[in-house]
Amino acid sequence: MIRIDDLQLFVRTAALGSFSNAAREADLLPGQVSAAIQRLERELEIRLFARSTRSLKLTAEGEQYLPYAQKVLSTLSEGKDCLQGERRELRGTLKISAPSDLGRNVLLPWLTAFREAHPKLVLKLSLSDHVTDVFRDPVDLALRYGLVEHARYVALPLAESNRRVLVASPDYLERHGRPSSLDELAMHKSLLFVLDGRVYDRWVFPVGAARRQVTVKGELLCDDADVARRWAVEGLGIAYKSWLDVCRDVTSGRLEIVMPEQLGEPVPLHLVCPHRRQFSPAVRYLHAELRERIAPLLAELRHYTKFDEHGALEPSHEPN
Repeated sequence: MIRIDDLQLFVRTAALGSFSNAAREADLLPGQVSAAIQRLERELEIRLFARSTRSLKLTAEGEQYLPYAQKVLSTLSEGKDCLQGERRELRGTLKISAPSDLGRNVLLPWLTAFREAHPKLVLKLSLSDHVTDVFRDPVDLALRYGLVEHARYVALPLAESNRRVLVASPDYLERHGRPSSLDELAMHKSLLFVLDGRVYDRWVFPVGAARRQVTVKGELLCDDADVARRWAVEGLGIAYKSWLDVCRDVTSGRLEIVMPEQLGEPVPLHLVCPHRRQFSPAVRYLHAELRERIAPLLAELRHYTKFDEHGALEPSHEPN
């Protein structure tokens, strides 16, 4: 008889690529994971993995069997949720990955309040600017910026109209002046960070129906986007950040939007899961709550710029 635990270890080993990684995640010894895979292979009478001293990969039969194992585990989880009923207290463990800046400065109090409202729920939060692979990394959901095109995963919208904005502190603008055009950005100190493995020093702006790319320079660079925001607050330069990351700094007066008449690059925010069957009650409740909390922040963006939620110039700011 096939053991559910063995199926779970097979699916995670396939995703993580090694017995050691799967064992570490499950708090087991690598030998225990290997024994579980061997049990499953005996039950199925097939070889699931091709093993060598340096690599571990699925056999053709393993590739064929993997989606069935994933479906069985998802069906069992879905059945458990159905029996418990969504109106009962949320329980279990919810593993969330989020961008560092958004996670620390916006999401953290919301997630803490969400966990306190559901005391039987364990919340594991991972904050990083590394783009999480929801198929390989041990997370239930990821909050991810960017446009979703031809994705294998399912993305639920949280902030479709979010955009980047140019921001600087009042002190910086008083000392260095305020750029009045994209061309003048090259004369200012730009605050840079690493995005998806590269230095984000080519800032993109919608200009009419086209896109304008502006190459900027700066002496300060970090692999944590939150540091660029902190440098901006300290008056060290101009940053080009997601509105959600800097909205509280703008509304408090710590930062100002530099060119409110210049439309920023779209950076919609989504809640991402590998597939819809993983939308547990906890995921659905969290999505609804985050979407409700984010809506007022997006309304503030329209107050501080001259564009509506679709990126169109507001009638009161249209040129004569």
